[in-house]
Amino acid sequence: MGLVTGIIVFLLIWWVSLFAVLPFGHIRDEDGTPVQANLKKKFIWTSVVAALIWLIVFGLIEAEIFSFRDMAMEMVQEDKAR
Repeated sequence: MGLVTGIIVFLLIWWVSLFAVLPFGHIRDEDGTPVQANLKKKFIWTSVVAALIWLIVFGLIEAEIFSFRDMAMEMVQEDKAR
């Protein structure tokens, strides 16, 4: 995985992780709006979770257990067979 691809994959994982982490750990008002969102703490947790997931994805790709290139080649071959 190249540098740019690694950064893009990390940012995508970070963004998805942020939306998974946002609902947890905030105090709600009577009408349901958050009183204290704790965004700094959530950004830190999001970064930790995203880094762990990215390391797993990076390991799978570098060990060639999971290859996007192989998947793309199989798709091309299936399209040519039609």
